[in-house]
Amino acid sequence: MTSPFPSPHAVSALLAQCRRLFLRGLQVQASIGIHGFEREAPQRMRFDIDLYVPLHTSTPQRDAIEEVVDYDFVRQVVHRAVGQGHIGLQETLGDAILDALLAHPGVVAARVATSKPDVYPDCEAVGVETFRLRPNAAALLTEAQP
Repeated sequence: MTSPFPSPHAVSALLAQCRRLFLRGLQVQASIGIHGFEREAPQRMRFDIDLYVPLHTSTPQRDAIEEVVDYDFVRQVVHRAVGQGHIGLQETLGDAILDALLAHPGVVAARVATSKPDVYPDCEAVGVETFRLRPNAAALLTEAQP
């Protein structure tokens, strides 16, 4: 029986045909958490996000912003997700952000890492990271190239 998931080697081969865009250290105040003290006030969250876009669709010919995935899009996705109201789990928030990022036609894979740096005094941060490849990523990467 074959796995419905691509092998790590296949994923690496697909991503080798991509440009990786990233945002590091985006900090936002969010109402998130399951503990009582986390429900009392918004807390600082940090987001580190990678987007993978096909080279053949993200190599500008005219040096124009509409030829690439705009960083503003990524920031807007995070701010919209955080603005939806209280969220219990970082996993829920990260998955919502991944869904929105992967809905963009130019994105074939994404990685979202969320962390809360102020939860516990004895550690730097608590967080979660999720990587997801679009189900049709291989087809998007093998489409006719210019």
